[in-house]
Amino acid sequence: QLHGQNVVIAAMEYGFIGGSMGVVMGEKITRGIEHAQANQLPVVIVSCSGGARMMEGTLSLMQMAKVSAALACLDQAQLPYISVLTDPTTGGVTASFAMLGDLNIAEPHALIGFAGPRVIEQTIRQKLPEGFQRSEFLLEHGMLDAIVDRRDLKAMISKALRFMQTNPPTPADSQTTETDTAISTLSANPLETATGPNNG
Repeated sequence: QLHGQNVVIAAMEYGFIGGSMGVVMGEKITRGIEHAQANQLPVVIVSCSGGARMMEGTLSLMQMAKVSAALACLDQAQLPYISVLTDPTTGGVTASFAMLGDLNIAEPHALIGFAGPRVIEQTIRQKLPEGFQRSEFLLEHGMLDAIVDRRDLKAMISKALRFMQTNPPTPADSQTTETDTAISTLSANPLETATGPNNG
């Protein structure tokens, strides 16, 4: 539970093989999403990964499509998905489910991208802009919805979920309008949480 709200949360551990996405991770996240859909629950995924697990080959790459397909079903069921991107979030994780959230939130100064900056510089033989692939750069260029310090994430996510679940989308709504409205509302007071005996 998150401030009294039932929610399915998946989180990665970078200390274990760089948080790489293999068959087991893909299966666990997919089953979590399916459980959320079956029980009408929101999903929060906290990403911290170097990408697909190289030693598992093509099977690890398949997890990108597998998790993304499960999230598409969740979206059709009009259930919220919040993606939290931490440092680092790279490779296949970024190229798939990490950027598919109804709300994409990152921590300050987090490295977020597909290939690393050194690889890109060596490929294009050019110097990258200051702060390239950091969360602040992505927010400025419209790739993220918000940057939130880790100490404030619980309150922010809780408030976002309450907003999204009490303001479900209608077929006529556009995703851009929903996101803009949500961000505007949350930005007014990101630390505010609903009062009640279940908070904490």
